[in-house]
Formats: sequence, C-alpha cells, structure tokens
Amino acid sequence: MPELPEVETIRRGLEPLISGRVVAGVGVHFEGSVKHPSPAEFSCGLQDRKIEGMARRGKYLLILLSGEGRLVIHLGMTGALLWVRPPTRNTVHLRAVFYFSGSNDLYFYDPRKFGKMWLLKKGESLACLERLGPDWWEEVNWPVFIEGLERRKKSRIKPLLLDQCLFSGLGNIYVDEALYRARIHPGKRAGELTEGKKGELYRAVKETLSQGISAGGTSTRDYLNAGGERGRYQQKLKVYGKKGQPCGCCGAVIERIVLAGRGTCYCPGCQL
Repeated sequence: MPELPEVETIRRGLEPLISGRVVAGVGVHFEGSVKHPSPAEFSCGLQDRKIEGMARRGKYLLILLSGEGRLVIHLGMTGALLWVRPPTRNTVHLRAVFYFSGSNDLYFYDPRKFGKMWLLKKGESLACLERLGPDWWEEVNWPVFIEGLERRKKSRIKPLLLDQCLFSGLGNIYVDEALYRARIHPGKRAGELTEGKKGELYRAVKETLSQGISAGGTSTRDYLNAGGERGRYQQKLKVYGKKGQPCGCCGAVIERIVLAGRGTCYCPGCQL
C-alpha cells in the first residue's frame, strides 16, 4: 500500500501539473471505486471544476476544487494516479480518467480495486478523514509523539505506530525500517521504552520518512509516481522484505513474525 512518502511524492509531482486546470469530464470505468456520491453525480459534479491545488492527510490525497469542494482519493493497495498513459499499463486495470481540455489527462489505475474516491461539497465531511490522528510529516512534533505514547503505554510499538487514529501516514514498510534504525524490537511495549529510546524512535521515523520522500517512495511492487516512474527507496531497505538475509550491521539473520496481523521483519541481534 502506498504510504506517506509515496502519497506525498504523488502530490508534489501532480500539483504543479493540474493546478489551475479545469476538468472537462470524467470517465468512470469501475463504479466500485467511487464511494460518494453516486458515480453519475461524481462525474457531473467534477465537470467544469477548476483545480485549486492539492493536499495530503496521512495516506489520503486531497484535490482542492473551485467552490471549496474536495476530491479525496485513497490509493488502496495498488492504486496509481498517472499524468501520462504508459503503453505497458494494462487498460483492464483502468478505473477512471479525468479529462482536461488541451492537456494531458489523469488516469487512475488500480489492479486490486481497493482504491476509493469521494467528491465532497463545501462543508461536507468524511468520517475516515475525521478519524485520522496527527499527520507524521506535518503535525507530529515531540510533544504530540510523547503524548501518544503515554496514552498507549500497554500497546506494542509496531501496532501503535500503524494505528492511523493515533498518528497517520505510516505503514508496514516505514515502521519496520524506523524500528530497525532505532534498534527497537517491534513487539516491545510503549511503556517499556526509555526516554532515550523514545527520542531515537522519534528521530528514526522522521529520518526514514525524509529519506523515503527524497527517494521518491518505495516500489516493491506496484507503486509508480505521477510520471509513471518507480521509486528508489527499495534500494535502501534494511529489514523490510529481507527475511532470511543477514543484517548489514551485525550479521544476524533477519526474522519475520506477525504482529497484529501484519508481517514484520526485524533483526534479532540489533533490535532488542
């Protein structure tokens, strides 16, 4: 699933391309991708609307529209928003097209159909956005982080970091990598962390996200940026997806366990 660095990369790539443009029309190829309103109202409501800009909240993209409306998009497991239509992309997986007069069009591909789109009017709210905790990149500072840990002292640290209602934006890849960077076992409880370890974890999350954004995201499977290009952070991964391989730091064999239903890779030599 695209996480904060991937969604932020898409936002930064798309915003200068679509801001100021007017939607000429929308073709919905898979009605299940449109969650609100009806697909017909969705297409009609977007037509002739000007793109005012873009924002991001956690793993959600927000396209800001004239009239103070918002198009909210969650890419699900395999979704991609592409400004260019790559000839190798399977059109069977094309779920929607946003047409712009006299320019490129915006294509929404989603092989596994878990992506979702909502068109919101001025003043209209969306429950899944309202439930999100502070955004890791823009809102989680040291006091916010410490307050969250204090509220969830008994929680294991990996499920805690994955809880989007506590802090938003992190997923499996960046949590595994941040915990490795901080040398913290993913099953350790928040209340067991020393003040020093809390500081190491906070810095590790921020540094991991920063590097992920700088590398244009992680492409382990389907992720592509708005230009149809793969990210590069997969070249820097230390533990995620590396079960059975030696740790680059201590040489111990990287193990995989399941925590709160999520596959978790860690180094038993470094992460105690």
